[in-house]
Amino acid sequence: MARWMVAAKKADFDGIAQKYHISPVLARIMRNRDITGDEQIEKYLHGDLSDLHDPLLLKGMERAAEIVLQKVKEQKPIRIIGDYDVDGICSTYILLLGIRAIGGRVDTVIPHRQKDGYGLNDHLIEAAAKDGIDTIITCDNGIAAAAQIQMARDMGMTVVVTDHHEIPYEESETGERTYLLPEADAVVDPKQPECGYPFKQICGAVVALKLIQVLLDRKEPEGGMSREEIWEQMLTFGALATVCDVMELKDENRILVKKGLELMARTKNQGLKALLVVNGIEEKELTPYHAGFVIGPCLNATGRLDTAKRALELFDSRDWKEAVTAAGDLKSLNDSRKQMTEEGLEQAIAAVENTGIGKDRVLVIYLPDCHESLAGIIAGRVREKYGKPTFVLTKGEEGVKGSGRSIEAYHMYEEITACKELFTRYGGHKMAAGLSMAGEDTIDIFRRRLNENCRLTAEDFQEVVHIDVPMPLSYASIDFVKELSLLAPYGTGNPRPLFARKGISIISGRKLGKNRNVGKYRIADEEGKSYEMIYFGDLEEFDRFLAERFGEDTVRTIYEGGIRPGRASVSIAYYPEINSFAGRQTLQFVMQHYC
Repeated sequence: MARWMVAAKKADFDGIAQKYHISPVLARIMRNRDITGDEQIEKYLHGDLSDLHDPLLLKGMERAAEIVLQKVKEQKPIRIIGDYDVDGICSTYILLLGIRAIGGRVDTVIPHRQKDGYGLNDHLIEAAAKDGIDTIITCDNGIAAAAQIQMARDMGMTVVVTDHHEIPYEESETGERTYLLPEADAVVDPKQPECGYPFKQICGAVVALKLIQVLLDRKEPEGGMSREEIWEQMLTFGALATVCDVMELKDENRILVKKGLELMARTKNQGLKALLVVNGIEEKELTPYHAGFVIGPCLNATGRLDTAKRALELFDSRDWKEAVTAAGDLKSLNDSRKQMTEEGLEQAIAAVENTGIGKDRVLVIYLPDCHESLAGIIAGRVREKYGKPTFVLTKGEEGVKGSGRSIEAYHMYEEITACKELFTRYGGHKMAAGLSMAGEDTIDIFRRRLNENCRLTAEDFQEVVHIDVPMPLSYASIDFVKELSLLAPYGTGNPRPLFARKGISIISGRKLGKNRNVGKYRIADEEGKSYEMIYFGDLEEFDRFLAERFGEDTVRTIYEGGIRPGRASVSIAYYPEINSFAGRQTLQFVMQHYC
């Protein structure tokens, strides 16, 4: 069972509460997230677009902007080469939108996952030369494509790299690293050495947004959209990409996502609006959940099962009827992807349960018949189930391809760099990676090397539940829940506040949903006051937990009529929320964990 840990960071919570007109609980939650000092607190509570960092702090940005502006002035043909995931699609669209708005001759290419693979390759460079392209701008890729960039420059093309991935490096026997930057005409990547940008964890679309921001500061849009309209679209797509690329919602990312989601709800982009409509969320208050688990998967499905160009064409659509039809197709494609993912996940779990690899600290699962585009999703689901870094490999058109998803204690990019001679291509960051290998005979070597090098301990694998505040249920109220919204949006790096309370009595319950997999309960605290609680987790496991401690008869009675308070008491980790139904607002508690 998971360890519950209560945050115990010290501060003058009453003083902070009084100064900023918030509750001491809110002050404590901010301290738990290391938000300290007046400047950080003010920015966290009330930050706006003026708090975004100056794009010119990015190393290479001045040179990149000069090149693009000169090429636009000379009417040289520019080609944007992106990537087939949400970040790649959004960054491509942002660059297209901005460069076209200032009068540039620009087109786009998004590699086909199976035919081209990730990022730049020789074929794409040769095609650009054949098409008479003068300048290539990469987005969400390029930092690891030194050979292809040199090839383009040898052919007389100018290359500007915009990326956010880790910089490839070589490590000496003493551990000293030599970073391998591509010889492009300009490189903009916050992770490159000597880049003074104050926040490194931005996605590729935000790097693209920063470039267009500089261009628009120096050249007015030529007809069509205004600067404000372009800026609003860029913020919307930058927010979508930030959530879908699982960037930490800290610093400017949090401000950008908060504002971008507000703009998304009233977007004028026909394609994005159509996606909201076909998914039935056009009138909802949008959250990172809607971006990451509703809209994002529809876009990812195009790059996984078809071509991501369809998503880009959707965003560039001007006709509402065509946009709705195309958005519906993307949703249907995603529905197909879900079914294929479930089938692949079953195979992956069977491989872990029925072979020796389940004992490994790093899981390497080979699913030769799985669609290669689903490897990352399945790896993520397996990692969630077993709490281990996981790679899922598939049989590609040329050798073996795969994706990995990591846990917090395991820097995946650094670990695979330690055996990079096994790969024909690889890349990624701390929490995710992608790779290609020449053949199946390398898989066992890869698995063995990762596990031999693995320094993870038993403690690293144990789930930890981080409690912000042990708090009586009676402290929560509708006004308190509204105050908590100051801390949103929630996501990676800015989790939803979690509270805990002992001695909560389960009085009665019922099972909801088509599959009866949601539990709705009447509970009582130690003072006897009753409340509503809902649980979206593994209901069968919760029932087993109750039966082991209080007996099967007690569990049956809970669902059939109810029991007296105190007969079945548990500790819960929870958060309060407002349940709105038929115009009426009531308070309910969402149980996240129990013990």
